[in-house]
Amino acid sequence: MPGTPPTRFVFLGPEGTFAEQALRSVPAAERGTRTPARSVGEALDSVRAGDADAALVPLENSIGGAVGVTLDEMAEGEPLVITREVILSVEFVLAARPGTSLTSIRTVAAHPQASTQCRGWLRDHLPDAVVVDVLSNGAAAAGAGAGEYDAAICAPIGAARHRLTTLADKIADHPDAVTRFALVSRPGPPPPPTGDDLTSLAVYIAHDRVGALLSVLMELAVRGVNLTRIESRPTGEALGRYVFFLDCTGHVADVRLGEALQGLRRVCADVRFLGSYPRHRWAEAGERPVPAPAGLSDVDYADAAAWLARLRTGELT
Repeated sequence: MPGTPPTRFVFLGPEGTFAEQALRSVPAAERGTRTPARSVGEALDSVRAGDADAALVPLENSIGGAVGVTLDEMAEGEPLVITREVILSVEFVLAARPGTSLTSIRTVAAHPQASTQCRGWLRDHLPDAVVVDVLSNGAAAAGAGAGEYDAAICAPIGAARHRLTTLADKIADHPDAVTRFALVSRPGPPPPPTGDDLTSLAVYIAHDRVGALLSVLMELAVRGVNLTRIESRPTGEALGRYVFFLDCTGHVADVRLGEALQGLRRVCADVRFLGSYPRHRWAEAGERPVPAPAGLSDVDYADAAAWLARLRTGELT
């Protein structure tokens, strides 16, 4: 981020949600101020207006897929860039006021996505309970804490905030589910390369050009740039007009990715740079970046560039 380190953070609220839990894993945010926003658009607009230094918003979920509203907001309006990704394990708990027993529960508050992800557990353990839809995991915990509902499906941080007792943890049907969040700021120099980075782009292709999307993919493939995600979203202009969101390995400072970006600029109707940032790594997983194919590493590109420079000055070795 440009200038001084960020101190004012905003996140998709309300308080007590996975978004707040993810933001608190960022050291600077733990030391700074954290303000909930009512929507993704409100969070990002507060950064654009200078009311916050950075916003944490959801990008995708391993069960539900991409968060379309975030992609749309990033593709439109004044440009913003991703400076960090945070991947959080989605571990739902069933929480209630102290003294509540599992057998006494008749109503359970839950966000629709949460109840969907916990459908199997609810069927097996609370088959007669009525699930009441609420606007967020935080609202579910708040409602249970206020006595509006017997229990809530929520994030652990929500249970703790509203002083609820956890009756059951890890109740999701998919225990390995994760949500990927993006920390977004106003444009500025990207974080320095780490050797294990991602670059995100919004790419607009010429709709009347045969093989336009293939041309985009070839610009990456011929340089050994690994494409880790591609999503399409309608532009709203007309049927069949799409913007493609790409995540690829590498940093804008890398030679081969830089050349790929130049190629995309030439063949695409428009390209919006959404940031280069360190890839989230699970310490226990021992993950390693995917190496470039032989002849396509940054060292190979630097060697080839030096060889060409020698040829241009008359050296033939």
